Amino acid sequence: MSAQPEEASPATPAPAPTPAPPEPAAAARLLALLRADHRAAAWVPAFERDWARALDDAAHSFSLAPAHEVVRTWRARLATAPAVDAFRAGGCDDSDGIDLDQVLGARA
Repeated sequence: MSAQPEEASPATPAPAPTPAPPEPAAAARLLALLRADHRAAAWVPAFERDWARALDDAAHSFSLAPAHEVVRTWRARLATAPAVDAFRAGGCDDSDGIDLDQVLGARA
């Protein structure tokens, strides 16, 4: 006699892998890249505001997750910027666009 049930139970889905945290100097390197970008006048203050908020959240929650999320979000913005520039330069109608927060999820 077996201790295992004869019917197969549904498999429990594996938890989603947690992304690796960014390296310690990631925010500084990202800020340098943002300062070198042609959108620096708008992006640098926005990044600094997001970063300050994330550090404040991290201090209250004892978790670096908010800071890691800011780095991931801004890396994604910087990585997709050339495609956005090419789209806009192509003369396509972008009036039906969606907010980045709808794609990446709302940030706290």
